[in-house]
Order: sequence, then C-alpha cells, then structure tokens
Amino acid sequence: MDDLKHPLPNNSLDKIPDILPILPIVDTNLFPKMVLPLVLIQHEAIELIDEAMAGNRMLGLLLSKRSDIDSRHTADDLHRIGTIATILKMSKMEDDKAQLLIQGINRFKVKKFLQNKHYMQAQINVLASKNSGQDKENRALMANLIKQYQKIIDLSPGLPAEMGHMVKTLQEPNVLADMVASTINAPVKEKQKVIELLDVNRRLKKVTRLANDQLEILEMGSKIQSQVKEDMDKRQREYYLRQQLKAIREELGETDKESVEIKEYRIKIEKKGLSEEAKKEAERELQRLARMHPSSSEYVVASSYLDWLTSLPWNKSSKDKLDIKKARIILNNDHYGLEKPKKRVLEYLAVRKLKHDSKGPILCFTGPPGTGKTSLGRSIARALGRKFVRIALGGVRDEAEIRGHRRTYVGALPGRIIQNLRKAGTNNPVFMLDEIDKVSSSYHGDPSSALLEVLDPEQNFSFSDHYLDVSFDLSDVIFLTTANVLHTIPAPLQDRMEVLELNGYTEIEKLKIATRYLIPRQRHANGLKSTQIKFTPGAVKKIISGYTRESGLRNLERQIGSVCRGVASQIAEKKVKNFVVTQKDLHPILGPAPNMPDMALRINSPGVVVGLAWTPHGGEILFIEAVAMKGRQGLTLTGQLGDVMKESARTALSFIRANTKKLNIDDSFFDDHDIHIHVPEGAIPKDGPSAGVAMLTCLVSLMTRRRVKKRLAMSGEITLRGEVLPVGGVKEKVIAAHRAGIRTILLPLWNQKDMEDVPGYIKESIEFHFIDKMNNILELAFD
Repeated sequence: MDDLKHPLPNNSLDKIPDILPILPIVDTNLFPKMVLPLVLIQHEAIELIDEAMAGNRMLGLLLSKRSDIDSRHTADDLHRIGTIATILKMSKMEDDKAQLLIQGINRFKVKKFLQNKHYMQAQINVLASKNSGQDKENRALMANLIKQYQKIIDLSPGLPAEMGHMVKTLQEPNVLADMVASTINAPVKEKQKVIELLDVNRRLKKVTRLANDQLEILEMGSKIQSQVKEDMDKRQREYYLRQQLKAIREELGETDKESVEIKEYRIKIEKKGLSEEAKKEAERELQRLARMHPSSSEYVVASSYLDWLTSLPWNKSSKDKLDIKKARIILNNDHYGLEKPKKRVLEYLAVRKLKHDSKGPILCFTGPPGTGKTSLGRSIARALGRKFVRIALGGVRDEAEIRGHRRTYVGALPGRIIQNLRKAGTNNPVFMLDEIDKVSSSYHGDPSSALLEVLDPEQNFSFSDHYLDVSFDLSDVIFLTTANVLHTIPAPLQDRMEVLELNGYTEIEKLKIATRYLIPRQRHANGLKSTQIKFTPGAVKKIISGYTRESGLRNLERQIGSVCRGVASQIAEKKVKNFVVTQKDLHPILGPAPNMPDMALRINSPGVVVGLAWTPHGGEILFIEAVAMKGRQGLTLTGQLGDVMKESARTALSFIRANTKKLNIDDSFFDDHDIHIHVPEGAIPKDGPSAGVAMLTCLVSLMTRRRVKKRLAMSGEITLRGEVLPVGGVKEKVIAAHRAGIRTILLPLWNQKDMEDVPGYIKESIEFHFIDKMNNILELAFD
C-alpha cells in the first residue's frame, strides 16, 4: 500500500482543496482526463452539486461496493480511492433530476470522512503516479496495448475509428492506460483496481490483461456471428434451390400429391415432440423423400419409416393414479389369496408414489400355470390407470423380434417393444412380457440377450431399435415378466429381475375362487342366468378333488365350463328351467372321476414309501417301491429316473450297508439278493435329490420286513453320514400331501422355517416332524 501515499508536488495541489464533497457512484468509473455524463436523482446529491457549482466546481467520486442506486450510501459502503472531478456542465430537469458532465482531474485517497452536512464530505490526499517515465518496458507495454486496442476498435461497432488514431498520439503511459481502461468493456471492480494502481508499469500490465480478455470475447463473438451468417446463407441457398425444384416439378405435374404428403410429415414432426436425435433423423429422411419420385421403391421405405417415427408416443404419457387403498381393493377384488405377491406389489406402488422417478426392480411372477400371473399384471395396470400391453415371448427365437430389423431388409419392421408402444399410445404403459422362460436362441440370435437392455433400468432410457436407429426412452415403462420355471432363464437376465413366487392354491382357496369368480364367469360365457344354474359346495369340492389335479385354476374352470354347457343344452331343449348341480350330477356330465382319493392308503406291504415331489405345475406325491430277489447283479433302478435321483438311491444303499448292525440287517443279505427300486408312473421323467430320505426308508423297510405307517410321507436329501439336508418347494409338497390324505409328514429340520408359507388349516390337520438325522426318521416311519 506504499504506492498509494505519494502526493502530488506542492505546485499541483494549490487548486485542489483538502476537503471535498463526496459523490458515491454505482456501476461506473471515472478516470483522470476522462469525461463522464451522470444523472442524479437523490436530494442530497443535488444539494451537493448546487454547493459545488457555487464554489470551485470540484468533487470527489468514490465507487460504491453496493449496486442499488436509490438507497443511501454510508462511508463503509465506499472504496477509499477514487477520482477528483470538476463539473463541466450542469442542468436541472423538471422531475427533480440533475444532469452532469464531469471530467476527471486526478486520483485521491480519503483520509477521513466528515458528516457535518446533509451530504458526505471527506478530508483527502491527492495521489500521484509512480514510474510514469518512458523506459523500454513501458514503451513496449504501450506499443502492445495500442495494438490490442486497435483490434478491439476494429471488432467493436460502438468505438469510433478516431479513438485508434487518438491513442497513437498519446505519449504519457499513465494517460494511455487510463484511457484504454475507461473505454473497454470490463467489469467495474476490475476498473476500480486500475484506479487504485499508482505504479504505471503495473497499471499498464493490468490494462493489457483486461484488453486481452475483451479481445478474446470480441473475437469469439465475431466467429459465432460469421458461423451464423454462413448458416443463414446456406439456408437461403437451399430455399432458392427448393423453390426452383418446386417450379420444375410443377412443370412436370409431379407436385400435388407429393407436396401435400411432405407437408403433412413436416407438421407431424413439429407436433409430435420428437427427441433431438429423432427429429434430426426425421428431417434428414424427409429431405430424401422430397427428392424421390413417388413410384420409387425407396419412396415407400422412407415414407414407412417416417410413419413409424411420427406415430410413436415420444412425449405422451398417462398420469398415474397412485391411490394405495384403491390399489389394495382392486388387487383383492381381482385375486383371492396370493398374499405375498399382492403385498410386494403394493410396496412397489407405494415407492412409486413417494418417489415418482423411482427406477424400481423388474418384477417376475413365477409359478405353475393358471395361478394368475398375467391377470395380476392387468390389475397393476388398472390400479395405476395405465395402458396394459402383453407380449407373448413363448417360442421367440429371433433377436429381431425384440430389436427389429434394419431398414436395408425388404419388409423390415420395428421390434415388438416399439410396435406395442405404438399400439399403447403412451410412453409409460405396463408391459407384461409373458412366458419369458420359453425364449430360446437360434442361429438368428439370442432374444434373451436383447432383453438385457430392455429390462435394465440403468440402460433402457436409451433403448435403440434396429429399425428406428434412434434412442427411445423406456425408463417410464413398468416391465413385468412371467415364468413357470427359473432354471431356463439365463443368469444375467434373471439377475435383472426380482422373483415373486405364485405358489399353487389349496383346496379351500380353489373352492372360494370357483364360487366368487369362475362360476359367474362361465355362467355368463354360456348364456346362463344366476337363477338357472347353481352349484352346491359338495359338487365344487368333487370337481376340485376328483376331476382336477393342478396348482392353478385353468382345468378347474374348464370343468366348470363343461358343466355349464351341459346344463345350457338341457335348458335350451326345455327339459329343465333351472338346475342345481350336486355331486351325483357330475358323473353324467363329466364322466367318471379320473383321480383316486386317499392314494396314500396304497401302502400295504414292506418296501413301499410315499415321497413328495415338486413339479412346475405344483406338488405331487411319489410312490417309491422296492423288492428283493435272489441274485448277485446288485441294484436296479427304473421309472425314468434322472442321474441325481439314481445317485440318491446308491447313497441310501451305501449308508445301509455301512450301518447294518445299527439297522438290524443281516450282512449276508447283500451277498445273495438283487434289489430293484421302481418309481411308478414310469413314463414321466423324475429327478432331484429330495427323494433320498424316502429311498433309504424304502430299502430299510424292505430289508427289515417292517411296514411304513399309512398316511405318512417324507422328503429330504441324505448324505453318506446319515444327515438330512433341506429341500425346496415345501409349500407345494405339503399341499399335495394334504390333497392326497396324508396325516403325517417328515421333513428336514432346516425346512421348519418354510412352514410360514403353509396355510394354517393344513398345519392343523397334518402332524409335522422335523428331523436332521436319518436314524430319527426310521424311528418315526415304521409301525
């Protein structure tokens, strides 16, 4: 700050008083030797000017740190260094305003502010510049600054050319720096820093930096302006060429139909709200179309592409009606049971209500056929108020079914995703990808790999169909999938989905569903009124247990439909007016019941055990039979058993041979006996480790001649040490056992946690034992 304390020589201070009135200025600067017009609107400022005009016409100008003009400025708001100015002209206007023309004289610094009048006064020191001589460095800085300033004048229409000639005549470096700083477009705060620099060398460098910044901005603006001008010239040229082309086509008589069609496409492109990428591609294709003759084959390809591009819902979406209570009512009205899936769906909807841009998981409903997977997706769409779209993926083997064909192929079309978005008419429907486990690959490609991008919330915002060749945002689409089994779904695809299991229905649930939904639906489908046909509960139970054996409901509805058609034919022939269907009426209509009740009672000799099996269609009971005969050929296995099931039988036999003493089996039994294990229903392939416990029990029963308890079933995997390992599908197996009349079930200890999913009334009617050692199972299994 030492360079701020150099006063002018005494002979220069004679005319400048020690105390000056201070005029705060906002958003502008005044440099020495420069002229500045001002307009004053404050009463205190006008009073200050009046007194200055009556005296020596001098005042001090200080830049305010605040930018508000109307408010009153205090001493703390002002910079301490400013410019002494003299008033050249002053005129007052009618609305209490004053216009000034002032000229800067010199820099000054405030020593002390005085508050003895309505306006601000200050005791000042006049400041002098340092190092203002024309040494080599200053001359070089002056020459460079003049050159930069000349370029600024050339690029700035607001600066007259005479300014360039004038700066070349200036010999004093401090005057040159002040003049350039005063006229270039630089921030007020930066100009204030120039005023506060008394060292002329540093001042020249500072002004040079400001001039360089201004020059860069002007050059960039000039470059932008020239680019815009080039674009305008190009557009004008294209316009003239199009007009000429239009005139030529009018002469040839080829304009009417074509111009109307192109005009329609242009209107569609403007109104559809296409993305920038799609709009650019559409305009490019439209230009190609305008140059083609309508009879050209390429014309049809281009117009079909524009049809697809302009018919997609780029920015049209339906508004969600996220009322969780209403959604719960809809789900409960449409589906009985399925508590876990419905709970997860409501959680999914609740998250979307709280976070609208939520990228939730892709839900995959898996379970046996006929359990309501697809209808659950319809209910979700209805609860949200969105369009529902179902795509059947069963048997799809071509990747182009998902991603579309490229336009180079004849008859090319977009993939099913884009096609169904066009049908839906919105960009946020509920998409149900049905039977995703039935997708298979071929030499045409792997559709499941194409689905990876579709079902990934982190990628599908830029889904690219081969036909469109532009990105379409699928992030607002809710994707749901269904599958019967999971092991056929590729692991990367399965990893993108959250699996919700829809297990089979129990007999009581089927009874209620049939009463509430299936019977009214089939009655209406066959033209019957509610007064014309009624089903007794016994008849419905008989249909469920005797005529159907499935986890889902399709076959049950089919049988109910058969009964309704039988009654409808009798009513149509006027044999009866109304009909009450009882158990005895089912045989004449449906024929004999194919299912035998109480199949578990077939255990009547040693070497027969009831096992439990899981299938994609639900649970089943499994009979395992063994016989021993003279011979030395070892173990024979039949019944279309898989490798894992055969290994379970060998493991059971090895455990028995290693523990003959504990099991009270004669060692010589294996020397002269062959053993044959058979699993009935031999036409059906069977595999899995969960029959290991049943096979071991079956062999022990055979060798010890002890009969297994009736109405008892078991499931579990065994080891060579006799431990019982957990199995899957417990709920389905237990339901199947209950349906077959089982009263006692032996399960692995680790499967005790799975009993939460088993309905309460089944748990009350069956006695469960959870075992971790094979010896304990053998103690419970025999009479």
